Amino acid sequence: MTPVPWAGPEWDDPALTQLARQLRDAHRAVAPLPAPDRRRLIRHLLAITDLAKRDPGLAARRLETFLADFHETPDVG
Repeated sequence: MTPVPWAGPEWDDPALTQLARQLRDAHRAVAPLPAPDRRRLIRHLLAITDLAKRDPGLAARRLETFLADFHETPDVG
């Protein structure tokens, strides 16, 4: 019996692709901010990115909340 070689993960998951694009866009939105704000917000985004490895659904909800707060803050978003 020959084992079937592992072909790697399935990359055609639309939800994960959408989450990756939203994370990329969030990082781009944070990049031009002043250093203190940028560092704080990037730490939040990195925590969400790390969470996405274990629980993409929860990460998507956290990112949605992050983006809503980011766009509501007049000094930042």
